[in-house]
Amino acid sequence: MTREERFMPNEVPKYIRVYDNGGKSFDRYTVVFTGRYKYRNGCDYLGMSEHPFHPQGFGQHEWSQDIIDRPTYGHLGKKIKFQALPPDCQKVVVDDYKAIWDLGKED
Repeated sequence: MTREERFMPNEVPKYIRVYDNGGKSFDRYTVVFTGRYKYRNGCDYLGMSEHPFHPQGFGQHEWSQDIIDRPTYGHLGKKIKFQALPPDCQKVVVDDYKAIWDLGKED
């Protein structure tokens, strides 16, 4: 099994948590990147609309010294599976995830 297969079984990022607030705000989806990828406290996360690459869409990366979805995540919406994200959102998450974990490069 390759490193990429371990971190992305069935091409699904393993170390993320995904939320959908049902359209209550323009940044409907939030993805929290988990794991010890940068060996620091806090977390990286991504807020985005359904079409984050569109000129009128939204996609913004942030870092917080606190884990933004622990101990509760209700303010972020309902927890959903990665596969429930729209295709454009899945693409940006996979691209970011591979960059964070240094995947997709020959070992």
